[in-house]
Amino acid sequence: MVAIIVGLVLIAFTVFAALPGGLAWGAEIIAFLKGSSPVLAAFVGLISVFIGIADLKDKNEAKKEEEASKEE
Repeated sequence: MVAIIVGLVLIAFTVFAALPGGLAWGAEIIAFLKGSSPVLAAFVGLISVFIGIADLKDKNEAKKEEEASKEE
């Protein structure tokens, strides 16, 4: 319950900060999003590569185990 209340308060603050009548941080928020997008894209790409490598290793290991079980 506390997490829901904190989440709603933070969402309300974000909306208040972005609106022109509130803190008017809209331009700064957009600049932050523009600046952080390449970093986020690189991070997601790096994680995707690691997941892909792990998936290939798992498939090779499963194939070896299957071949070993057929031999027995």
